[in-house]
Amino acid sequence: MRSVATSLDEQALTALLRELGEGARPYRFGVAPNPCVGAAVLAGTREAGRGFHQVFGEEHAEIAALAAAKRSAIPASEWTTLVVTLEPCSTSAKTPPCIDAIIASGIKTVVVGALDPDLRHRGRGLEALKAAGVEILLMEGIAALDWVSPHFLGWCSHERLRRPRPWTIAKWAQTLSGHLSPPLPRNLDSVPDPRISGPEAHAEVQHLRSRVDAVVTGIGTVLADDPLLTVRPPGVTREAPMRVVLDSYLRTRPTGRMFTHEHGPQDAAGQVHVLSFAGADGGRARALQAAGAEVHGLHGSARDSLDLRGVQGWLWDQGARRVLLEAGPTLLQAMLESGFVDQVRIYTSDMRGGEGNSLAGWLAHAKLLERADSNAGDDAVIDAFL
Repeated sequence: MRSVATSLDEQALTALLRELGEGARPYRFGVAPNPCVGAAVLAGTREAGRGFHQVFGEEHAEIAALAAAKRSAIPASEWTTLVVTLEPCSTSAKTPPCIDAIIASGIKTVVVGALDPDLRHRGRGLEALKAAGVEILLMEGIAALDWVSPHFLGWCSHERLRRPRPWTIAKWAQTLSGHLSPPLPRNLDSVPDPRISGPEAHAEVQHLRSRVDAVVTGIGTVLADDPLLTVRPPGVTREAPMRVVLDSYLRTRPTGRMFTHEHGPQDAAGQVHVLSFAGADGGRARALQAAGAEVHGLHGSARDSLDLRGVQGWLWDQGARRVLLEAGPTLLQAMLESGFVDQVRIYTSDMRGGEGNSLAGWLAHAKLLERADSNAGDDAVIDAFL
C-alpha cells in the first residue's frame, strides 16, 4: 500500500498511526464527547510536525499538526502527506472544518486510520478531499476507535442520535468515606470549612468549567452553599457556561451570590437559568427574573421532582453539548441512576468521615468503561467514562 506522494511504506504508516493513537488517548477525558485524534504532517519520510486534539472546543489534531509543521524548519512546499487517526471533519461546530485547512495547505495525500462512525458525516470529509484533488489512503482498523476513542462510538450510536442529550460530566469532591460534606468540627463554636479538596483541585475545576457549555446544580446545593458557579482564573474566561439550577418550587433566593456577587475583572459569569415546575409560584418567578435569572417551566416526574429526561432535552435545545454537573448527593444519585451521566471526575481527599449520604457504595459497584487515576495536590483524582 503506497501512495504516489507518500514515501513511507505500509509498515511505517501502520506504526505511525498506532503511535498517533497512543499519543491521543491520554486526552480522551478532556475532549469527550469528541474523539481523541492524532495527526502528523510528513515531508516525504520526514515528520514536519504532529498534533493532538487536547481540549474540548479547541483546535483539532489536524490543525495542531499543521501549526507544528509551520514552526518546523521544513517549508510548506515540501509537505506531502497528512496522517490522521480519524477521518477529518467536514462540518462547522466550535471550530471550522479541518478539510478546509488541509486543502489550503497544499498537501496532496491524506492517510486515514478510521472513518467517522457518525453516519451523518461518514465519508463526507474524504469525498470533499478527493474532489479537491487530494489522494486518500484509508487504513481502517489500524487506529481502531474502540481502542482510541470508545466513548465516541457511544456518542454516535443510533440511540444517542435518536434521542439526543448533552454529554454530562459529574464532578464531586469526597472524603475517604465517600461523603460530599466534611465532618462537623469537634468544637461546636468553630465554623466548619466547607471545602474538602485542596487548591490544586479547585484550580482544575475552573479549567473544567471553562470547557463546558453549562454548569448544572440543584436547589439543595444552592441553598446550602450559595455558590457562584462562575469561571475564575486559572480557567479560561473568554466565554462563560450557562449556570443552570434545578429548582422545582423556585426556592432559589434572588439575593444569592449568583445575582449579587461582584465578579473580579477576569471572572466570567454565564446567564443563570432556573428550571422549575411549569406554573410554579409566579411571584417567586418574577423576583428571580428581576434579579437577572431566566425562569423556565418544565414537567415533573413521578418522584415529585423535575423530569430529568426533560431537563436533558432542554439543555440540548439550548445548544449545550458538554455539561458539568456540580451537585449534592441527591441530584447526583438521581442522575447516576437515570443513566444520564457519561463521565465522572472525583476528587478524594485524605479527610475522614463526613455528613450526609455517601457515594462510596455507588463507586464500589460502578461499571467504568475507562479509568485514569492521577493527583491534584494532596487529592486523588479519578477520571472515568460510565
